[in-house]
Amino acid sequence: MSTLVVDTLTGKSTATTLTIGSTPVVSASANSLTIRGEGSAQTSVQQGLIKSWMNLDGDLSTPAVLDSFNTSSIQDVSAGRYTQIVTSAFSNANYSTTIGPDACDGGSTDMHSAVYNSGRATTTTNVHVVGLTTNGGAFADLEHICAMSAGDLA
Repeated sequence: MSTLVVDTLTGKSTATTLTIGSTPVVSASANSLTIRGEGSAQTSVQQGLIKSWMNLDGDLSTPAVLDSFNTSSIQDVSAGRYTQIVTSAFSNANYSTTIGPDACDGGSTDMHSAVYNSGRATTTTNVHVVGLTTNGGAFADLEHICAMSAGDLA
């Protein structure tokens, strides 16, 4: 086995492809990096990354972000309603957000909760939580609400 150690790898043109054997593995050009996926499909590394996520404890007297990425803070709007403020803005409000209660929280009685996002903006995501089991469908503060967003950053 051989080891190649370098600080910089420079291609012969502006579009560079890294090939292992006869298989192109990674292609790079200005602001674009693709990697070989299944079959012959190429996957954009930038498009495939989660750009923002958070784990929120909403049932504290002051809701708190337990851990996050690209989240500067949250605002407690009202029971079961929070606004996540992102550090680096999205390029538009058409990004995709997935929100849900943390299913690993075995102590929660609101496990069957509806969560949704409304009124997205480039710098904020609105997280709304409706507890379906213990309060008949009213907005509810739950422990461990998770949200993640994917899209283009500005």
